[in-house]
Order: sequence, then structure tokens, then C-alpha cells
Amino acid sequence: MKIVLTDAQTVFDDLVNADPLRELGEVEEYGLLRYDEVAEKIADADVVVVNKTLLNAETLRLAKKLRYIGLFATGYNNIDIDYCRAHNIAVCNAGSYSTNAVAQHTFALMLEAFNNTSRYNEYVHEGLWKRSSTFSPFVFPLNELAGKTLGIVGLGAIGTAVANIANAFQMRVLGCSRRPKQVDGVEQVPFDELLRRSDVVTVHCPLNADSQDMFNRETFGKMKPGAVFINTARGGVVVEQDLFDALESGQIGRAAVDTIRVEPMEENCVLMQAKNCIMTPHIAWAPVETRERLMGIVVDNIKNFYAGHPTNLVSG
Repeated sequence: MKIVLTDAQTVFDDLVNADPLRELGEVEEYGLLRYDEVAEKIADADVVVVNKTLLNAETLRLAKKLRYIGLFATGYNNIDIDYCRAHNIAVCNAGSYSTNAVAQHTFALMLEAFNNTSRYNEYVHEGLWKRSSTFSPFVFPLNELAGKTLGIVGLGAIGTAVANIANAFQMRVLGCSRRPKQVDGVEQVPFDELLRRSDVVTVHCPLNADSQDMFNRETFGKMKPGAVFINTARGGVVVEQDLFDALESGQIGRAAVDTIRVEPMEENCVLMQAKNCIMTPHIAWAPVETRERLMGIVVDNIKNFYAGHPTNLVSG
């Protein structure tokens, strides 16, 4: 079979590569195709594997042999599912590959917000500790997680993993989810109550019609003054100007985000000017072990589809 990768550089580097796919057939690997290049490059593909490339009626129109689309991702909002159904193209995603990685990054952001590790590191490397009058200069605030209340929005696999870590830190954990789910150590509460009671609010829900712009001026206004807001889900759940305003006014104390509405970041992204805002470039999912696991799922999905028992089937 011929397998075409349209945006390989979003997954691969010197440590993780496409070699496992080469055992299945001929692989044509493109770093990052432009939208107007996709249709021609996948025209003779049997299999297309993508991360964020948009596959719709325009980009799929020449792919007459295509029978399978594989995703280097759990989300599939970049795939025109209706078109694929109409043209007998199966679509399989990669579920739950990044659960531990995203939960870990969530706490990396949370610990930075509470311990100010990077700020203290800069303080030391700027030579300021050498000139300190005391061995422990209290330059930036430090707070314990133990006893704080964590509100988790979305109790899927990632939200549940975050709850388990929070319990180990002896945090009080609140949760709300579109589908009520019993999780050990989590008190289920309505969304507004979660906002009102939480010292930290962390988002782990998918981006859909219900969650689009969920965190806005009204939402931030309901949060506990000085609370920390963390988003490792999707940028579209947040109205960025409203987050900026909430930080500027002091309505919330700190924010830590790994995703924004437009990625890569635009030059005029308002959050670049926000105070007390920690940002990482959508890398919560990207540890080496996580990407190796992802590759294993993608390869197995293709094998299983051609063996007649598809796995992680979104459409087909």
C-alpha cells in the first residue's frame, strides 16, 4: 500500500520517526504540506495519516484510491466525516495515547504557578542570590498544593488522571462533566459551584459546540478571586481577550495555558501581553514515550483495518 504523511514534522524528530510505517508499505513523507498542496500529494494514496491537516471535499477530491485515514491525534475535527462516509473512507483516531503526558504537564504548570520555579531560577542566574542578605530570599510567593481545591472540567481519561495526582498531593478535588462519572476522591458538583469553590480550575474537555468559548468574561467573574486557571485542552474553549482582562483586573491570579485559539501563535496574540500568564507551545502531549506510543497505535490501527477488525474507528 502507499501511505502518505502530510504533516510529519508535527510528530517526528530525531528520536521518533516513521520507520514502523515503512514496514506496512511505501511511505511518502511530507514535513508540512500547505492546504493547496494536499490534494495533489495524496491523489494516489491508499492510506493517508495526518495530525492537523485539513481533509475535506477539496483536499480529498483527487484521492480516488483512498480507503483509510489515520490520525496522529484523538480529535478529528479536521476531517470531513460526512465526505468520508459518502466515499467509503474509514477514519481511525488514536485514543488515550497522551493521558499521562497531559496530566503530567498540567501539574508542571500548576507547580510553576505555586512554586515560581522558573522565576527563582532566573533570580539565581542573574546573580541576585549572591547579593541577598538572607539564605532564603522570599522574592516570589510560594504556596502549598495540599489543602487547596482543584476543579476539573471534564472527567475523561485525562481529567481522571489529573484527579488521581491531585489526590496524591492531598488536594480537595471537584469535578464536573457532560456525562456524570464517578471518580474516586472527586466530588461531583455543578459547573458554577466548581468555579466558585476552586483555587485552581483546569480544563480537560473536548472542543465542541458546548465547550466553545466556555471560559469567558462571565465565567472568569464567577471564579474565586486570585484563583489559577489552567488550559491544556483546546484554545477554543477560552475567549482570550476575556482571560487577558481577568488577569489584568486581578479577578484571577494566574493562568497557565498550553493551547491557544490560533497555533502557531499569531504576532498580535493578546496573551503575549498578559501579566501572570505562563504559556507553553502545545507540547503537553509530546514526550518521546508518548509519541512512540502514538506511533504504535497508528500502526496497529492500519494493520487491524486491513485485517478486517478495525480499532479506534471514528467513521467507516
